Amino acid sequence: MDSYDPMVAPDPREWLATDEGERLMLVEDYHRRKKIRMPNVRAHASFQAIVENQIAMGSETPAADKLQKLMREGLDRHEALHAIASVVTRMFYGVMKNEIVGDPNLWYARELKKLTKKTWQESMG
Repeated sequence: MDSYDPMVAPDPREWLATDEGERLMLVEDYHRRKKIRMPNVRAHASFQAIVENQIAMGSETPAADKLQKLMREGLDRHEALHAIASVVTRMFYGVMKNEIVGDPNLWYARELKKLTKKTWQESMG
């Protein structure tokens, strides 16, 4: 892959065939080119790449369906990626703090079902 734009879905086969380190670099590069400031570009890129990976996997995860639903609700693709990444972030945090009991994948699927444009925007303040 030569470049990445979160507003345009990457070809799933090409995305998954690209080295993970390169995927992170592509996502970081996009945010730097667009001068999008954030506290930690590496962490941000990591979570966004995780979501892109899940979307590229198609029906293996609930992320691709949720992305489409969020976009139908009015989020652009980049915002929808961030909304889903917010759930991934909470899952990682919950696992690290031993706050998620049982299978984290079940927790993630359940939380994604609850995610809407409204709930995400409310969580962002």
